[in-house]
Amino acid sequence: MAEMDTSGGGHHKKGPGVKKAKKLSTRVDLTPMVDLGFLLITFFIFTTTMSQPTAMNLPLPDDTATPDEQNKAKESGALTLLIGKNSTVYYYEGQLAVDAGQNNFKTSTMKQIRDVIIEKKRRTPEKDLVIVIKPNDESTYKDLVDILDEMLINDIKRYALVDIVDVENELIRLTEGSPSAAR
Repeated sequence: MAEMDTSGGGHHKKGPGVKKAKKLSTRVDLTPMVDLGFLLITFFIFTTTMSQPTAMNLPLPDDTATPDEQNKAKESGALTLLIGKNSTVYYYEGQLAVDAGQNNFKTSTMKQIRDVIIEKKRRTPEKDLVIVIKPNDESTYKDLVDILDEMLINDIKRYALVDIVDVENELIRLTEGSPSAAR
């Protein structure tokens, strides 16, 4: 509560030779204000809803199929995406071929990879389509999540996250070294 100190003589005289009375100080007791603050904090804590953790829904393969048939995929339906640095995606269809006469290793950006996936999905029956995702050591977590989002956006049912092999890593390094290679 607010308090005022009123002790000091009861007579106030005016005129010459009379000292002026001291100004009295006021003191504000903030204890009720602190109580009110804690009451409001408690109220807001109990009335707010806690945020729910968000997670991406990841469809898992069916366990009822025979183990021999689970890993088999047609070569014509396979698309392999290699995630490099700076949001660069390298891809090839079927098996990797880098012979002198034939090269199916291509480069794209993260923004353009959706067109590649849509085109592959359009040309391939749904039961044969498999996308293999291989992140490089220099790729970022954000790029991997973006590729997984593309699988969800394009309704790709079968995809796998696999470790990259040395041949593919070397091909990425060679392609990044020369700007005109494999474009």
